[in-house]
Amino acid sequence: MATSVFNEDICMNMSTPDRAAFDALDHPTVVVVGGGFAGLEMVHRLAGKPYKVILLDKNNYHCFQPLLYQVATGSLGADSIAHPFRRTVGPMHNVIYRMGEVLRVRPEENCVDTDHGCVEYDHLVLATGTVTNFFGNRQVAEQAMQLKSINQALDIRSDFLQDFEAALYLDDEKEQRQRLNFVIVGGGPSGVELAGALAEIRKTIVKHEYREMHNERMQIHLVDTNHAVLANFSPKAQRLALKYLKQLGVNVAFGQQVTDFDGATLTFKDGSTMDTNTVIWTAGVKGRPIPGIESAVEERSGRYKVDAFNQVLGTRNIYALGDIAQTTADPEWPRGHPQVAPVAIQQAKNLAKNLIRGNVQNWKPFVYRDKGSMATIGRYKAVVDIGKLHFGGPVAWFMWLFVHLMSIVGFRSRVMVLTNWAWKYLSWKNTIRLIIRPYVRKPAMTGEPVEGESV
Repeated sequence: MATSVFNEDICMNMSTPDRAAFDALDHPTVVVVGGGFAGLEMVHRLAGKPYKVILLDKNNYHCFQPLLYQVATGSLGADSIAHPFRRTVGPMHNVIYRMGEVLRVRPEENCVDTDHGCVEYDHLVLATGTVTNFFGNRQVAEQAMQLKSINQALDIRSDFLQDFEAALYLDDEKEQRQRLNFVIVGGGPSGVELAGALAEIRKTIVKHEYREMHNERMQIHLVDTNHAVLANFSPKAQRLALKYLKQLGVNVAFGQQVTDFDGATLTFKDGSTMDTNTVIWTAGVKGRPIPGIESAVEERSGRYKVDAFNQVLGTRNIYALGDIAQTTADPEWPRGHPQVAPVAIQQAKNLAKNLIRGNVQNWKPFVYRDKGSMATIGRYKAVVDIGKLHFGGPVAWFMWLFVHLMSIVGFRSRVMVLTNWAWKYLSWKNTIRLIIRPYVRKPAMTGEPVEGESV
């Protein structure tokens, strides 16, 4: 059992009574790295159980990532989809949170190095999520925008609002069209939902509030290397999603692979180009492993290889959950489970139950129960796959609203989201169009893309 959890630097940040009460607990220590869906579920499941739980995350809040695109397009404020960890763990006597970044795992010493010192553990749970995968293209990685964090969502919001204002000063139609060309690379749920939201902004906000500008000059392009949007959905959902996108005026291009973007021109593999100042990359993700157990990382995906109990291969007390975990132990998912929130939550529930059972002989393997998929494309437009049911339209849209509203952490956040949604859909107005933190574009890089290099 880990006896000294923190080094002295970390300890002096904890008040003596709380530290003494926590250290006095005669329980094994579980360190959870990452407060996403999997990490937060682990904390909830182990609260009040015979474990000392330490949650480590470089941010002090949980971010509800499925609604990042609504922050990016001004429908929601950042505080609507973020919930502070301390509000969650405050009532849990056996759980504490520390803000910090984990730098390395030392499995032979049962500790992790952080930017504030070493933290010891009896069980280590890695739930670090993913980063954007640019497939080795340095130039695109440097110039394209991403949608994986609140900061990035706020950058996108500032960027398109700044583009609207800048376009009004341009007399040349070509230059104005370039400024108002928004390209989204990747036809998964994030790309589809973002494209639909931007298309509705063109239909409402640009048309009525930027009257000096021809709103049809604003173009939203969705490009993908596949031949259908929402590749992991049913064929019917794919067809409906494409139909809804076209109804909103989104230009969808299939079979297009991006090879370069210099901040002004997007280049495709077939040699064609597109003039644009804004490219938002939602085309892929890869794992974010922590140095120290590289032998367990699947090279192509960057995910930890785990067994049926989510134990990292080659370790005895280290586990990986959610997007960072990849197993081939489930015959129904030979390439690993999908990187979605339900998988992360279910894996965390299963691992927590196993830890509470104690004896590994009583542990049960993880079995994923697919509860379906859904994506929204715009007002009253959404698609849902649940078992053999595949449908779209207003019913799917209301179902999407309800599921996402109830999944948000915190009653206050739910009320804020519901209020903002109600105002938006009743008034046809986005509520947040403030350039508080202007986005500054990066200068173009020099050098050629490196094939296969991770970014």
